[in-house]
Amino acid sequence: MTRSLRGREPSMFRAERPRPAAVPADTRPRWHRDREEPAGILPLGALAALAALTALWPFTSVIEPGAWSFVVALVVVAVIGVGMLVRHLLREPPATVVGLVALLAQLLVAVGLLTLLLAGETAVAGVVPTSDTLTLFQALGAAAVQEIVFGSAPLEASPGLAAALGAGFALVAILLDHLLAHRAAVLATVLLGAVGAVPMIVTLGPPNVAWFAIAAVVALLLFRVTARRHPGSPRRASAGVAVSVGAAAIATTLLVAPLLPVASSIAGTGVGVTVDASLRLGDDLRQPSPVEVLTVATEADAAPYLRLTTLSRFDGRVWQPDRGDLQSQVDGFGDPEWSADVTAAEQTTSIRVLRMSSSWLPLPYPATDVQGLSAAWRVSPENRTLFSRRADAVGNDYTVTSVRVTPTLEQIRATEAAPPRETDEDEEVELPAIIPELAAEVTADEETDYDRLVALQNWFRSQFEYSLETPVDEGFDGTGADAVARFLEERSGYCVHFAGSFALMAESLGMQVRIVVGYLPGSRTDEKRGDESIFSVSSDQLHSWPEVLFPGIGWVPFEPTASLGVPTAFRAGATGGGSSSGPAAPAPTTAPQTEETSGPEVDRRDADAGSTDSGELRRLDPTPVLLTTLGVVIVLLLPAVARLLERRLRMRRAARGDAAAAWAELRDTLIDLRIPVSDAESPRMRAAGLVREAGADETALGRLVVAVEHANYARASAAADDLAVPLRAVLVSLRAHVAGGTRAEALLLPRSLYAPRGSDSRLLV
Repeated sequence: MTRSLRGREPSMFRAERPRPAAVPADTRPRWHRDREEPAGILPLGALAALAALTALWPFTSVIEPGAWSFVVALVVVAVIGVGMLVRHLLREPPATVVGLVALLAQLLVAVGLLTLLLAGETAVAGVVPTSDTLTLFQALGAAAVQEIVFGSAPLEASPGLAAALGAGFALVAILLDHLLAHRAAVLATVLLGAVGAVPMIVTLGPPNVAWFAIAAVVALLLFRVTARRHPGSPRRASAGVAVSVGAAAIATTLLVAPLLPVASSIAGTGVGVTVDASLRLGDDLRQPSPVEVLTVATEADAAPYLRLTTLSRFDGRVWQPDRGDLQSQVDGFGDPEWSADVTAAEQTTSIRVLRMSSSWLPLPYPATDVQGLSAAWRVSPENRTLFSRRADAVGNDYTVTSVRVTPTLEQIRATEAAPPRETDEDEEVELPAIIPELAAEVTADEETDYDRLVALQNWFRSQFEYSLETPVDEGFDGTGADAVARFLEERSGYCVHFAGSFALMAESLGMQVRIVVGYLPGSRTDEKRGDESIFSVSSDQLHSWPEVLFPGIGWVPFEPTASLGVPTAFRAGATGGGSSSGPAAPAPTTAPQTEETSGPEVDRRDADAGSTDSGELRRLDPTPVLLTTLGVVIVLLLPAVARLLERRLRMRRAARGDAAAAWAELRDTLIDLRIPVSDAESPRMRAAGLVREAGADETALGRLVVAVEHANYARASAAADDLAVPLRAVLVSLRAHVAGGTRAEALLLPRSLYAPRGSDSRLLV
């Protein structure tokens, strides 16, 4: 039989013999499929796991490295794997039944795995929860809530966060798995984007462009895989066109999205601080964990005070923010308030707002020019601030030119403070008697307005204490006249009380005064930008202080708040080398008369040592990302590895003459390459079809057919031919006849691993 088969021409195969004429069938190609493609268990499961791990990635930038990332990744893989296994085993029942069984199995596995990893000692056999397990998980959940609400990014890795994220991403993975099983790619994409964007939203951090690009690619994969299963989808699609359209969509999104305006109602909703002009700063200052809100770059030895806005109208209850005319940045900040004989040195400050939402921008005083802002920001020349009705401070990076005005002690003593400004809109306010009485008593021995203000400043700093809790404990807060009177009695409060009391007492002495809302100078960091030092300003440095107007000098700030920095003081002209000499650098001192400063340096006793800088928040720890990526790659490559091992084993058996192994490998390769396979055909008929339609190597395939027929119908012989060589030749010829995409899919996602076995394979294997 061997000689006759090898001596014949290709027409020897029975499948090639002439067939009776049949009625021509309608062979016109149809544009779309006429039925729904069966769901691929492996591709959908792998995509669900990839989407869940992609949503997990941004969380690594706001939580420190730890066991939580391993717990979450393991739970995601386990949940998706269980869903795949259930769908593989239950092929006959209706899809609804399979989905319910998969859901129950996934929930059980998620609970058991979280119990094993986080509370195994309280569970039966480490996986069956008990009442102690539930109590422990309740405690972990409460701890996680406290860390999220009151903590600052990056949060410290803890068992509570591991439990919360593990449970949360178990639900995310289950939802993604079932959404893809039901071809709901749109909902799956929305879920992926919503979960992944949470860390960036709550921290007001910069967008992670790399994550957005990867999430877009994953979304396109979700749409492609689910769309191909739809009955109305095209039979064939151009991969080049699909890739081009997807790349164009991603590129357009990444280029256009940063240019779109952000509504101020959105910014400031996360960790950080939203600043208005109400002087209700207590809640912001009482946050237990400050976060960095902005950075300042300057060549000076100390960073300047940064003002947001001023308040100069008092109605007895609150100080109202100034609402003067606004003008374009091109028109400048107005005429200088200081005269030519007062020393004024120009300085440049660069400010980057990270997590502070406000309609005002922080500026040093007095600002004279600003660069790097959009036209939405308008100048208020009355107080040299920047305001916008449609833009938000967060995310702005700009450079301000300002002037450091330093009169001599003689100059400011010789100048009387401006009298209070009276307008028709102002209503007469009757202050509690304690306010003017104490003001007159404290300043009774002073002869000039400046010395009176210094006496008030020193009195507050020496006779009062700084406390965020006293106003709450004693039932008063804010800057109303009654709150000020209570503060003067209790002699304990925070910056709002010091500034409000100082302002009302100075006004009772006949001086024009206003309150400033802004930020204290930040803390110097180790970073440098050329010759400039970088200072970090945190949310607990939100501050208010009073200013008094001295004609010919301008608005002079004072620091009455106890324990904060250096009080305002000016040197005598002779000590400083004449009026032309510049000011000494501000430094902490208990002798304010020997130092001059336009603003104290920060020395907060209530500052939290756990405050972090912006680098910690935005730095992406590579370890969890690499581990997650490695896990995804391993999961994706598992089918290819399993198929490769199976092929190697069959090749070895084929080399020893095992025809069954060789034919089984040929059949599975046909399935992987999407070449039609019919188990009703004999080996000889199948060989004829492969030679004719799939470009198979005829000679090598003939050797395999002879070996299969000999194994099935002839007596066993001791000698056996090496079938690995012809098998390899046939496989190479088949792969060369299909498209490159099909070859890649056959390598990475071999369909033969989950395709049902036919009758002939059962016979031979």
